[in-house]
Amino acid sequence: MTGILDTIDSPADLRKLSLEQLDKLAEEIRQEIISVTAAHGGHLAPNLGVVELTIAIHYAFDTPTDKLIWDVGHQCYAHKLLTGRREQFATLRQYGGISGFCSRKESCYDCFTTGHCSNSLSLALGMAVARDLNGEKNNVIAVIGDGALSGGMSFEALNNAGALKSPLLVILNDNKMSINKNVGALNTYLAHLRSDPKYSRAKKNVHAVLDHIPLLGKFLAGLISRLKNKIKYMLVPGMYFEDLGFTYLGPTDGHDIKNMVEIFKSAASIKKPVMIHVMTTKGKGYMPAEQSPRFWHGVDPFDIASGKRKSCSQGESYTSVFGRTIAQIAADDKDIVAITAAMTDGTGLTEFKQKYPERFFDVGIAEQHAASFAAGLANAGKRPVLAVYSSFLQRAYDQIIEDICLQQLPVVLAVDRAGIVGSDGCTHQGVFDIAYLRNIPGLTLMAPASTKELQAMLRYALAQDSPVAIRYPRGDSALSPAVVAPLEKGKAEILTEGNDLCIFALGSMVEVACNAREILAESGISTRVVNARFASPIDEEMLKLSARQCKGRIVTIEDGIIQGGFGEGCLDILADTNAQLLICGIPGQFVPHGCRRELLKMLGLDSQQIAEKIKKKWFGNQ
Repeated sequence: MTGILDTIDSPADLRKLSLEQLDKLAEEIRQEIISVTAAHGGHLAPNLGVVELTIAIHYAFDTPTDKLIWDVGHQCYAHKLLTGRREQFATLRQYGGISGFCSRKESCYDCFTTGHCSNSLSLALGMAVARDLNGEKNNVIAVIGDGALSGGMSFEALNNAGALKSPLLVILNDNKMSINKNVGALNTYLAHLRSDPKYSRAKKNVHAVLDHIPLLGKFLAGLISRLKNKIKYMLVPGMYFEDLGFTYLGPTDGHDIKNMVEIFKSAASIKKPVMIHVMTTKGKGYMPAEQSPRFWHGVDPFDIASGKRKSCSQGESYTSVFGRTIAQIAADDKDIVAITAAMTDGTGLTEFKQKYPERFFDVGIAEQHAASFAAGLANAGKRPVLAVYSSFLQRAYDQIIEDICLQQLPVVLAVDRAGIVGSDGCTHQGVFDIAYLRNIPGLTLMAPASTKELQAMLRYALAQDSPVAIRYPRGDSALSPAVVAPLEKGKAEILTEGNDLCIFALGSMVEVACNAREILAESGISTRVVNARFASPIDEEMLKLSARQCKGRIVTIEDGIIQGGFGEGCLDILADTNAQLLICGIPGQFVPHGCRRELLKMLGLDSQQIAEKIKKKWFGNQ
């Protein structure tokens, strides 16, 4: 039987429905999200929480003429279903399918390609000011979560927006969470607003009374305005948003479509920045996700009836090994502290938090602050470990340079999700960290080839008196050496001998190199494989020795961008030799979504294609 969703090809179709039909549509959208996410994985809980909110926005506003910006974008599934991508929705996050985030390449309804948080207010303000300069009248709407609002960039945008006074609609999606439970003073403030209905009732009553007083000139008008403000301040101390120049509306139920439509249409008539505080339930409509929204934030494929995950992992992940190991080391060193930017579970720090709560710090979605906070701790004698995803660490680049490395402070950067991450796509692939970290003076950059080597590198890093970054991938490793050779700064490790060529591989690409060696051996080609271990400093002695012993044929393999990366570092070292270098890495492009195996093949970085490149370059493709 055809449902309401089957008739929606654009928001224009949505606006033909009655308000009564919208609740039925919400249920159909919710079931579609659950079904597709169960099959392919994705961000389940955040998307289930904004179904009614998404419907209300597209019903009340004339998108795409009115511009809608989703902060982060991992809550855009209902938005995709309503904006012409319903038939492609089953391809969500698959290679060649539609993205799990907003993407300008996909639709005119996606104003920006998104993936990182706290930037929506700045983007929306820029678009609002451009609209004003162009003499246009469309609305600009930004939807931001309470977790993302705590990011420093959001505060900068709020400050600027209040001063510029351009009409701008900010919808605060308050579900009391980001990925982990929200922390910080702003969260406490929002909790006060949520829990004090007296404010909303009193505000309405004051407006009702004042609306019946005839205006008797500017003096009385000003007096009335000041009276309203005094009453608000008595009821809710420190009306933060209104102090910044916003009209504050709410809190309101984010699952009441009719009420939200009325509020949104009313807010659009206010010719200044407006903050609409909407309260939603993360995971709404799927009981396991409602009961444990943190666990169901981002999920692998699962069985809908039981909620059981269908994980393909064969071993313990790098993240899990990192978390277990850092908790073990901390038992013997009271100066070790751990820091996360709202990613306790994602970075494996849950055990550390449980065992050493006084030495664990979740700073919220604030990577810049996290890096400088770590520098301050190190400067005062502590041994901070900052665990953060590679693509998120980009946000703290200046702080890494100025506050950590310039000071030569012993901060350990545990760079998770390095290299090809997979189905989260271009905004999450950790392909730039080698290039942006390798060139910072005084920073040691390491990459383990196995989870056992990660453990050794953690202990090594915490014994240094200077900054160290360790980059490691998502998932587990097929390599499991019986013994990990001792680590020495800037020294690589020969894994297999050979004399026709030498492959220098970094991190997770060591496994690819070993497999390529086997393929080459079938053609009688003898290959030395070197586990580089260090991207900075690179083992110059080993590199030049291997060039001499392996007929001048050197191959480098990295799962990072080629420009400025490990291979180019090796090229610089070999510039004054007769060596020939084949650099295998990611070309100058953003990497789309898909599983790691598919993406490595697309990029020419799987074992078979690397072996073929080697044969073609030096062995006549034999």
